[in-house]
Amino acid sequence: MAEESTAGTERAERASASSRGGAGRAEGAGSDSALQTERGHTTIADAVVTKVASVAAREVRGVYELGGGVARAVGSVTQRVGVGDERSQGVSVEVGEREAAVDLTVVVEYGESIPRVSQAVRENVVKRIEGITGLSVTEVNVAVNDLYFPGDEVPEQTRVQ
Repeated sequence: MAEESTAGTERAERASASSRGGAGRAEGAGSDSALQTERGHTTIADAVVTKVASVAAREVRGVYELGGGVARAVGSVTQRVGVGDERSQGVSVEVGEREAAVDLTVVVEYGESIPRVSQAVRENVVKRIEGITGLSVTEVNVAVNDLYFPGDEVPEQTRVQ
């Protein structure tokens, strides 16, 4: 737990430094970037980056679902009630003015190479976020918390009808 807290704190400090004009990849071109020009300033909400990351991760072959067991169960209930959004399930982002960091929790299909799927997710998330939002992605952490086996989603037959 301490490692997760430390990593989150370091990411938040980098994102904060970026928003204050600290070091970052987007600064090499001077003070103007696609999001900050002399004619105005564009801010991008965390929810936007969360949705882009979620869709990008789901595009990768071998990713069955996003989110941990508890998150999937709670998400299923909230979606039935009409409150939840599956696109934010299993995705956590930190967004600064010029940079973003992403944490994903995924379920990988059995038989797929976890290192290959993780790398493909990382590459696709970076490509999509940078292409759609103009933010520079500092890191994409992938936590694989389960394997999906065909037939896992089939509900058990009840003994009594």
